[in-house]
Amino acid sequence: MARFTYHCPMRWADQDPFGHVNNTVYLAYLEQARVDLFFRLAGDEGLGSFERGIVIARHEIDYLRPVEYRAEPLRIELWCGQLRGASFTVEYEVYGGTGPAAPLTARARSWCAPYDLDAGRPRRLAEPERAFLDRFTDTLGGAS
Repeated sequence: MARFTYHCPMRWADQDPFGHVNNTVYLAYLEQARVDLFFRLAGDEGLGSFERGIVIARHEIDYLRPVEYRAEPLRIELWCGQLRGASFTVEYEVYGGTGPAAPLTARARSWCAPYDLDAGRPRRLAEPERAFLDRFTDTLGGAS
């Protein structure tokens, strides 16, 4: 299984009154990482169907340690934990920096479903989408 890595910049406004990145901001960080994988990378490889509709059914985040604002981006590693006919999970590990010694600060999971925006309903994964996701799928049954 390959993991996709995204370096996520922090903004000054991401802090709470205690000087830590606010817990609600993590959802935006995870979204930025997913968009980079499903829209930018998949699009660069000629797969534009993800851009036409993915919805999030659920998020789950375990906060392991606080992150203080700094100029260095966070490193978010993500992969597909479960792959089904009409849904998949995205697993994440968020690190407090880009280097190999950066501390693990959070683990998260998103339940995603391909969605037909025109019809207003979920749809099944197309074979090219499944092949793309397979490259990032944990075949051992979930790593987080």
